Amino acid sequence: MKKILFPTDFSEAANNAFVHALEFAKLVHGELILLHTFELPVFDNQFFPENYAAIYDSVELSEFDMFKDEIPKLRAIAEAHHLDKIKMSHRLKDGDLVSNIKGTSKEEKIDYIVMGTSGATGWDSFFIGTNTASVVTQAGVPVFCVPSNAPFNAIKIIGFTTRFRAKDKKALQSVLELAHKAKAKVKCLYVKTSDSDVSKATIAKWEEEFKSEPIEFFVIDSDDVQATILDFIMYKDIDVLTLLPYKRGFFEGLFKPSLTKKLTTDFEIPILSIPME
Repeated sequence: MKKILFPTDFSEAANNAFVHALEFAKLVHGELILLHTFELPVFDNQFFPENYAAIYDSVELSEFDMFKDEIPKLRAIAEAHHLDKIKMSHRLKDGDLVSNIKGTSKEEKIDYIVMGTSGATGWDSFFIGTNTASVVTQAGVPVFCVPSNAPFNAIKIIGFTTRFRAKDKKALQSVLELAHKAKAKVKCLYVKTSDSDVSKATIAKWEEEFKSEPIEFFVIDSDDVQATILDFIMYKDIDVLTLLPYKRGFFEGLFKPSLTKKLTTDFEIPILSIPME
């Protein structure tokens, strides 16, 4: 059974992502491990010599009480979506969010991470900051990122961006495994820039190798990679975009597109980042 880590701060954005996590667990026949983290305040004990420990005990107790109160709400969400049979367990940890995500991933031998891209308690800038770059590029497992307003839709078409490299092919094979489970199609995009060095022969070789799979290949000439991917998502009805995490700025552009593009919330879809090996 696959293990899926779901970090949550119990915000609306996180609860929305929780539905995606439940559906993803159902798709891959997995279990969910819910992680809530909190950071203890920093005090100088020379100014609080007597109640120093009591302050920490109070913070930990309040976090535990909140955690205990929120878990039944998540179970209610699962029941409302008829997904209450999904196995769930819970972890409450103090410390840095990113460190706890990476640490828990190793401890629990996590196969996937599913997380919302914004929320309360400092999560608003999580996805566009160095934190997410760290999780996405260093977690060592696929990270399923859910925009705060993205509704769950059954996965029928999976988008995949490629540069036709060996590591891309390995990632594509993982995507095809998901596609088979979801009975979905894969639409593979290569944005050919003016300095691209991928030959037509290489592309033809890939097409031949994957001709028996539910996949289509698209080659588009453009030097604006982000805009081309965004257009591809819209016009090809992509439900989930899968890609390899090339660089942090690339993700910033996808999740915080320019207002001049006049994108609506209906455009928002999850992104599955597959680690490069």
